[in-house]
Amino acid sequence: MKICIVTHTVQKGDGQGRVNYEVALEAIRRGYHLTLLASHVDLELQQHPQVNWVPISVKGYPTEFIRNMVFAIKSTNWLRKHRGEIDLVKVNGAITHAAGNVNAVHFVHSSWQKFIAQKNQVKLDNFVYTFYQWLYTTLNAYWEKQAFAKAEVIVAVSEKVAQDLLAIGVPQTSIQVIVNGVDLQEFSPRISDSYGALRQKWRLPEGLPLALFVGDIRLSRKNLDTVLQALVQVPELHLAVAGNTQGSPYLQLAASLGLSERVHFLGQRSDVPELMQAVDFLVFPSRYEPFGLVVIEAMASGLPVITASSTGAADLVTTESGIVLSDADDPDPLSQALQLLSSNRTLCQKMGQAARSVAEQHSWTNMAQTYLDLFEELINHEKYGSHPHLSPSVGSITLPFGTTSPN
Repeated sequence: MKICIVTHTVQKGDGQGRVNYEVALEAIRRGYHLTLLASHVDLELQQHPQVNWVPISVKGYPTEFIRNMVFAIKSTNWLRKHRGEIDLVKVNGAITHAAGNVNAVHFVHSSWQKFIAQKNQVKLDNFVYTFYQWLYTTLNAYWEKQAFAKAEVIVAVSEKVAQDLLAIGVPQTSIQVIVNGVDLQEFSPRISDSYGALRQKWRLPEGLPLALFVGDIRLSRKNLDTVLQALVQVPELHLAVAGNTQGSPYLQLAASLGLSERVHFLGQRSDVPELMQAVDFLVFPSRYEPFGLVVIEAMASGLPVITASSTGAADLVTTESGIVLSDADDPDPLSQALQLLSSNRTLCQKMGQAARSVAEQHSWTNMAQTYLDLFEELINHEKYGSHPHLSPSVGSITLPFGTTSPN
């Protein structure tokens, strides 16, 4: 089988890029030839004899919007010339104007647009920026609907994304849910209860409860503001924040709330797996998150998770492994959850063990195998006329071929 993956990035250090990286590895393991239409590809894949990397350069273009448009045009032109040489094309959202057999959806711009309108998440003080974001989101919402209509199967990375797809008219019978995976070796529980040396590395307080927040803290969508408001009511708890502080308003907010001594801004981190071994639990009540890899990464690290139902990965968080809030913007239930986990070390440990057990069911290998099983069934359908087994319902998060992800 000859497979083509169209994506910006096929690399480990990127959420969507990691998914495509793992799918590529599984395709290679099964002996298939792989064509990658991408701007960035992991060196290991570039050098593999089964891989043909077609570089789609977007260097020099000033904005992400223009870079994405250039990528779409270049990839479409290549596919028009070479589509007859490919058995199956996997695309991601509206990344190209050409049709894909499988479209993996990591973000639904139509739903994000609706969320912005409902929550008034608009920066009217910067008209140019606001207009740019509106144009970017509106056009992507239009293009992605066209892309979904061309695909045989739409893969949603969470139940939340599946419901967002249904809301914009994607047929239920076309949707499959394949949740993202996690590296169970890279993200693993600390071996002992002693984490003094780890905390010293980042100058974090020893012997005190410590929560972790990971995300882009320049965006209100990630909801660090509500976390800080809730933290005021839990005076014994400290918070480590991993995220780029440049242009972030939350350092000033923390100071204005009197939290400067208890909130530790660590900047953008490449050592998050080790950092997770130094804390007691993760807090990540994102206002809108199609999945949220940091949630399953924390669970794999043996950490309880406090998140919100507006985060796609919340489907994986059981009552035994964490706390899911119904309203991401209400600081009172969040402060209660913070208080509960910061004051009960035994509960934290039990929840962390349960979280690790859940994460173990969602390795990157398992996810990639599910994708390739889907590819093979679609190809068999094309060759022999057998009908692909598409789930009649996304409500139970039913994966292809009878595999069900736990809620």
